[in-house]
Amino acid sequence: MKIATFNINGINGRLPVLLRWLEESRPDVVCLQELKAPDERFPLQALEQAGYGAIWKGQKSWNGVAILARGGQPVEIRRALPGEPEDIQSRYLEAAVHGLLVGCLYLPNGNPAPGPKFDYKLRWFERLTAHAQGLIDQQVPALLVGDFNVMPTDLDVYKPERWLDDALFRPEVREAYARLLAQGWTDALRRVNPDERIYTFWDYFRNAWGRNAGLRIDHLLLSPPVAPRLKAAGVDTYARGWDKPSDHAPTWIELDG
Repeated sequence: MKIATFNINGINGRLPVLLRWLEESRPDVVCLQELKAPDERFPLQALEQAGYGAIWKGQKSWNGVAILARGGQPVEIRRALPGEPEDIQSRYLEAAVHGLLVGCLYLPNGNPAPGPKFDYKLRWFERLTAHAQGLIDQQVPALLVGDFNVMPTDLDVYKPERWLDDALFRPEVREAYARLLAQGWTDALRRVNPDERIYTFWDYFRNAWGRNAGLRIDHLLLSPPVAPRLKAAGVDTYARGWDKPSDHAPTWIELDG
């Protein structure tokens, strides 16, 4: 089973890229972030024609998450993290799909830091961690998948000394990610490639793609019942080089069974 995450950076503007990648890669489950479209503008028909059922939570111009299932229909479990009912940003969607519980997330960027946006990021991370602990306690076969907006270590960022004060790399954020892993979650891409410099994002500016000046901010975390099934993980970097691409590349794992 192949499971992927892809921050599409505008699903309608990048729909040709998404459909081409789905046809070539044929993942079984896909978590999308940054739809940047209200619910009524989600391209369901095009995705169904490509062989995918979908659930989604849109938002005009910003955010937005979706879960796709090849040859099936994700069963929605929840549309938001617990803990802050007044939070209306579309950043979390959870579904049962192909025998797994999949949480698709788009963690806040948090810049500028310090400041209100950074405070919101840390609160959101705390809510995610609390929810994740419940999944661990219940021994759910679960995955937390998406754009975490966190570079966990120096190995995950081009020239880390330039990012020390950025909300994606500040100590508070890396420590929050480490606390999440300490619950028992496995960072799949890093487990398969423990010492390799791998990136999932390259900015549109300053020729970041051409210089391979990237960041690893898209992660797939596996709960203990799922982790032993991990057999491969990688990044489809070639998609970043296509015409009118997202600034992220699809990141994927393969599980036995």
